[in-house]
Amino acid sequence: MDADNDNNSSQSHSQQLEGQDRLSRQTDDNHPLPPERFEGNNDSSSSQSQQLEDEDRLSTLTDDILLSILGKVSLHMAVRTAVLSTRWMHLPWLLPELSIDVKDFLSVPCPDPIQANDMEKAMVCLTNATRSFLADRQKESTISSLNLKLYLINTSLCEVGALVGDAIDSGLLKDFDLAVLDVTEPQNCGAKDMLQRAKEIDGFFSAYPSMLHCLTRLSLHNLGFDKLDMHHVLFDCCKQVTHLSLSHCDTGVCSLFKIDAPNSKLRVLELVKCRFQRLEVVCLPKLEKFRWSTWISRCVPLNFGFVPSLGELELSCCAMTCQPAFKLSEILYGMTCIHTLTLDFQGENLWMQPEMKQLCTYLNKLRKLCVRGIFVEFDLLWTAAFLAAAPSVEMLHIEVWDHPCDGDDESREQGSFSKRRAPRWEMDFNDSKNLLLKELEFVGFRSLEQQFTFIRYLLERSPNLQKITLKGDEECEMCKALDVPSKFPKKDDQEMIVSRIRDGTFLPEVIFDE
Repeated sequence: MDADNDNNSSQSHSQQLEGQDRLSRQTDDNHPLPPERFEGNNDSSSSQSQQLEDEDRLSTLTDDILLSILGKVSLHMAVRTAVLSTRWMHLPWLLPELSIDVKDFLSVPCPDPIQANDMEKAMVCLTNATRSFLADRQKESTISSLNLKLYLINTSLCEVGALVGDAIDSGLLKDFDLAVLDVTEPQNCGAKDMLQRAKEIDGFFSAYPSMLHCLTRLSLHNLGFDKLDMHHVLFDCCKQVTHLSLSHCDTGVCSLFKIDAPNSKLRVLELVKCRFQRLEVVCLPKLEKFRWSTWISRCVPLNFGFVPSLGELELSCCAMTCQPAFKLSEILYGMTCIHTLTLDFQGENLWMQPEMKQLCTYLNKLRKLCVRGIFVEFDLLWTAAFLAAAPSVEMLHIEVWDHPCDGDDESREQGSFSKRRAPRWEMDFNDSKNLLLKELEFVGFRSLEQQFTFIRYLLERSPNLQKITLKGDEECEMCKALDVPSKFPKKDDQEMIVSRIRDGTFLPEVIFDE
């Protein structure tokens, strides 16, 4: 950009050196910033001229507009762009929202697997970047939110904690989001390691209590609170947290955990592979969304008490041989405000027992229903039980599971899973109507008779069903590696499929989206 916009003086030169110094503190030769398209094309003088012209136009914009532009790119990108121009140089340190991710400081290309030495180097760079943006901040500007993603490396964690604590105490930082990452897969993380990580997190929070006053989002991985008070650490201390995500965090295998936090501001609670035998949410008055993916319980895994604001519930698990099915109504008991329900069976047998009438009381305000992970060979008509129990549903999302990476049935059954058995829900819901159902989204569609039968069933009982979106499979990375041909209908077959769906009687809009 044209430096003539800033007074051709030593002040301009010092600003440039200051910006370059700030940038160097956030990276080194081993952790270069990724090449970005903001760099000029050295092969074309006309391209350079065009770039300079565009930069001159941008430089005439006000700081507010330029900050809005920088706020839409990564912090790495924002700093790299700004250091090239004296006009932009001060702007990254005026950004009201900052996101500093330790993964951005890993060497390029990213090591695989990531070793302890890689994490330590990345944390040193993250610490330097945090210091640059918090300690060198222009005093007239405040940070509305700081999103910090880091590794649990004590040597760097102490300095980061002190920097964040000082920024909060001085009024510089308003909201703080923290994610403590771990590269270890849950199945490879032993009990001793989980206990040590939980101890370090507890010590981190105790050493820098100021952080807890502004901590609004918290994400933790691989923590074992067997010898600590998990409720005290996460709910009594972190009173300002509105979004809590726990991955492989618990109080031991098959333990009971109760959450009773009447003064909590928590709105979103997400659990992934937490090994509770049973979780009892006794009181969370502001909880709006609850998600639990993968439990190991041999009984009803979840119970809700006072959760008057809970409107969105997502339950996802692959039923193992040792897990008996339970009634969904036992989890929903007492709820009257659920508007969005997601059930995911991850391609295995259903982990819930057949029921319909018992669900009516709890699903009478349901607007969106998602049933995912239905094994491709299963009939789909059993899902009509939910529609009969929830006549107010407006949007239905069905997702079929067909993963080539699953392996054959024999190898599965030698592991932890039972033989797949198609659901048999013998219920009388033939007279039910869904007058409010307007949209069906079907993921994993292929030209199977049971899928056509299901769609026609919906059309017969849903006179206002106006839109049907048919989508291809949701492939995982392992399936992509197998390079299996898509089973989604080809372009030439789509007209025939629309004809079969409409059957000369119905006129829904049918959209194909592979």
